[in-house]
Amino acid sequence: MTGFTLNGHPARLTVNPTRRLSDVLREEAALTGTKVGCDAGDCGACTVLLDGQPVCACLTPAARAEGRSITTIEASDPILDALRHSFLRHGAAQCGICTPGMLLTATALLRQNPAPTRAEAEAALGGVLCRCTGYAAILTAVCTALAPDPMAKLTGAVGEAIPRLDGAAKVAGDLFGADLWQAGGLVLRAIRAPHPHAAFRFGDLAGWAAEHRALVFTAADIPGRNAFGVIPAFADQPALATSPTRFQGEAVALLAFEDLGPTPDLSSFPIEWQPLPPLLDLALAEAADAPQLHPDRPGNRLIEGRVIKGDADAALTKAAFTVSGRMDTAFVEHAYIEPEAGSAWMEGETLCIRACTQAPVMDRDEVAAILALPPDRVRILPSAVGGGFGSKLDVSLQPLLGLVALKTGRPVRMTYGRAESMASTTKRHPGQMRATLGCDAEGTLVGMTFDGSFNTGAYASWGPTVANRVPVHASGPYRMPALHAKARAIHTHGPVSGAFRGFGVPQATLLQETLLDQLAEAAGMDRLALRLHNALRAGDATATGQRIAAPGIHACLTALVPHWQRALTEATPHPTLKRGVGIAACWYGCGNTSLPNPSTIRLGLTPQGALVLHQGATDIGQGSNTVIAQIAAQALGLPLAAFQLIGPDTALTPDAGKTSASRQTYVSGRAALAAGAALRAEILRRLNMGDGARLSLADSVLTATEGGQTASLALDPLPTNAFGYALMAEEGYDPPTAPLDAAGQGTPYAVYGFGAQMVELEVDITLGTTRLIRITAAHDVGRAINPTLARGQIEGGIAQGIGLALMEEYLPGRTDNLHDYLIPTTGDVPPITSLLIEVPDPEGPFGAKGLGEHTLIPTAPAILNAIRHATGVVLTQVPALPHRLRAALREAGP
Repeated sequence: MTGFTLNGHPARLTVNPTRRLSDVLREEAALTGTKVGCDAGDCGACTVLLDGQPVCACLTPAARAEGRSITTIEASDPILDALRHSFLRHGAAQCGICTPGMLLTATALLRQNPAPTRAEAEAALGGVLCRCTGYAAILTAVCTALAPDPMAKLTGAVGEAIPRLDGAAKVAGDLFGADLWQAGGLVLRAIRAPHPHAAFRFGDLAGWAAEHRALVFTAADIPGRNAFGVIPAFADQPALATSPTRFQGEAVALLAFEDLGPTPDLSSFPIEWQPLPPLLDLALAEAADAPQLHPDRPGNRLIEGRVIKGDADAALTKAAFTVSGRMDTAFVEHAYIEPEAGSAWMEGETLCIRACTQAPVMDRDEVAAILALPPDRVRILPSAVGGGFGSKLDVSLQPLLGLVALKTGRPVRMTYGRAESMASTTKRHPGQMRATLGCDAEGTLVGMTFDGSFNTGAYASWGPTVANRVPVHASGPYRMPALHAKARAIHTHGPVSGAFRGFGVPQATLLQETLLDQLAEAAGMDRLALRLHNALRAGDATATGQRIAAPGIHACLTALVPHWQRALTEATPHPTLKRGVGIAACWYGCGNTSLPNPSTIRLGLTPQGALVLHQGATDIGQGSNTVIAQIAAQALGLPLAAFQLIGPDTALTPDAGKTSASRQTYVSGRAALAAGAALRAEILRRLNMGDGARLSLADSVLTATEGGQTASLALDPLPTNAFGYALMAEEGYDPPTAPLDAAGQGTPYAVYGFGAQMVELEVDITLGTTRLIRITAAHDVGRAINPTLARGQIEGGIAQGIGLALMEEYLPGRTDNLHDYLIPTTGDVPPITSLLIEVPDPEGPFGAKGLGEHTLIPTAPAILNAIRHATGVVLTQVPALPHRLRAALREAGP
């Protein structure tokens, strides 16, 4: 028995005194606002206050709470409430999984120090990790929480920085994949391969299951196609593997136990492993005589993409200046704070799955194929998503949940542990790249060659997308008369590499932009001036032969000019601390590469006057819930406050496509624009009013006013359609792209985003450490639908770019936790100045372009360029860990 005060009220629970406090709060007290991200005290998501002091509930035994006061996110407190308000105002909650831990930690800080400095807030919050925001908005929200600053009254029009519509849920402890389940069901655990390549044999499964009161499922229990993959033609990953396994962490068996009952020691599970030689090296995997991972494919090359324009070799031969180089990148973990989690149950003949996902319709279709069900018998109900960044595009536990719920008819739930999540889910593709770049005597780029091999791991996942997207982007946002670019996705026994914010473009840009700096030096030009000289302008042709109507890269670079000039004057000499300034630019095609990419949005008015927006775009923190609603409201001409939102649910919302490739603001935004305009046109037609009429909705009556004339329409008498609406519009949009030919020529994307970033840093040449001082980022968003959310995307992308450049390297079996795998903390991200550049694209909704991916792309190369400016060292491998930088400094000599 444990007694304590819980959020100001006496509480007594009968629990094991050694049980984690986080489990007690979530399972026994039903306070799921306390999140669990690591069970090791590394992420801080589970932070609660114990007698007013922050503690990690996952490290605190229940016995320590005896007789003490516990405060969780469900509490109401003047300081906590002020922080909630400030977090909403400043956009400090994106996905929201870390928000309870941040808010409670900040509450303890403000009780002691009502007006902390940024440095004091950084120190206090340093133990709580955030993967979305880049911390800037969080620190601002904390430091200003108790200062009078009423939230402005806004209408929600396009261009207004309204608080995110799902923000109130975020600051109250939103419901994520692990937070809702049906009592009295089964809990699932997976048996996973301990080796990168191994044969295995099961023992007495029935005997073990009977002894431990468990159910055991293997590949033999899967009724349908035991292969999934986001690109159907390349679907090759089993939900449960047969022998041999192809990567460390692959699932081979699924166990089901009574929920909240005892879980046996899984080390007793009857399986015998025989390790086999793994193929882990890219060069060895590409060799003609390499053993094949997939016997049905010739060799280990999954696919090769290419873009060929002109004669690049001839152009480089004639160039006045050329530079050549290489770049090697590592596996990078997505490190979202929410591990994979979900639940499943049967509703009649329908299998319902609630889980964290970026692509509910894709999930539905994959699960249906694996379980041999028609898609209309599978319903996906996405939970709030605690970060995704691409990895939650691939199914993970969805088919496992579905299998057991379907076979048993009972509700089930499953939550990955941190090590399990990191071992079994996708990573950023490691790349080994080589390139040569040349210009004429005036600094005009004349040609480039690029060759890259990308480690796609054991299965295809998004390998084809990376191989095809990289060559298109290899030349950067510059005029390139001649290009020969190739990229291959290669199988190894490494982790499966999938989608990660940029689909290979960040890796390629590391090489292209660092070479551009070296070319500027060879040509005797200022690095920013060289980029400005070659930046794409309206009507210029890209390397694929496409003419871009509204490239914003020149405007982005121009916006950095005064910051660049100031920073260069401040880079003063020092014996051991070397100051450097770096710059890099990027572009990014929004949406699928030369493939259909549709989205559909539905708007309806009920006879009672409810205005309902059905939008199936999953919001993983980027703000699509808010931005798409703002676009629809603007198009319809009714205030955002009038809208009721129905979010992703394959039974209730049309397909808005996956949340990836910076497509939702653009593609789903265009569908929302069309739906709003169509519904408005129908209303005005019925009222016989012109396009300029102003609409209003009161109770169940629509009113239009224009030029002193007024007309009204009562919704009550109107007949309803199959969806229950008196008036409705459902519209879709698919970007106008064209296939690439064998030379990579065509129109791969209808809209591109652009950006440029400048980094100021300091290198300690004795220690090999790098300290970031300031980052200035200019990004062309076309039209900032919501400036606060746009800045949040920039700051969050930059934080991930910092990790790519300086600290993040996933090593299977060695960094399967958030203690050994380092991501940026509050102290690693410097002050960021975000410059929103608006060069409207005629194809985008109100001119808007995508933003999410390209905010990360320039950060790492700008950091490497700043290190080179500071030290003269050319780094060819990331992350630039201190030992690598020290080795490079020693090799370079005095």
